[in-house]
Amino acid sequence: MQRLQQTYVHRGDRVRRNERIKKLLLVAGLAISVALIPHERPQSAEASSFTGFSFGSIAQSRHLRAELDATRGELELTRARLDRANTILNYSTKYKIDAQLAGEIYDVSQAEGVDADLGFRVVSVESEFNPHATSSVGAIGLTQLMPSTARFFDHAVTKEQLYDPNTNLRLGFRYLRSLITEYHGDLALALVVYNRGPETVETLRSLGVDPRNGYDASVMKGYSGTGLVN
Repeated sequence: MQRLQQTYVHRGDRVRRNERIKKLLLVAGLAISVALIPHERPQSAEASSFTGFSFGSIAQSRHLRAELDATRGELELTRARLDRANTILNYSTKYKIDAQLAGEIYDVSQAEGVDADLGFRVVSVESEFNPHATSSVGAIGLTQLMPSTARFFDHAVTKEQLYDPNTNLRLGFRYLRSLITEYHGDLALALVVYNRGPETVETLRSLGVDPRNGYDASVMKGYSGTGLVN
């Protein structure tokens, strides 16, 4: 009886031991399986923060650069407008004319490639800034342009239109620029031709007579420019 009891005890111990072994093997198997599953290496908090900072900084830098470029463009435009206004005001004060007329002379001279300083001098000597001025020989307006000369540059222009300041300045300065170019930058000679006409000047020169009549000296007194702008 005692031997039988001992057999049951040993058998029970063996069964329990076997169950424990099975459980240990199951846990070990699960652990190994989990270990073998590939995992994406997590990005460190520092690296993630750095990457986010980099991309954010690039986007912000581009935005700030765009704003800076736009602001710089606005500043340059404002500076150009301010320079124009100051220049016109100075001419208006110097020649005692209203700012509107000074602005027209300045803007048209720049558009036609004539130095504004020379443009104001020519208008001052030719018409004393009177848009309705008409000479005894028929020269008209601010630049005292002959209708035949004006039509060389604008076939459709009428005599009446030459009393319009903008039209007169545009064609008068265009003619002046063409003369400066034709006479290879000889501003004095170009001004004499402008005042006396090409036929008269060429006739006098062919006879060995100096065609200058004081007009060029009157316009150019104290002037040292070339007469043209780029």
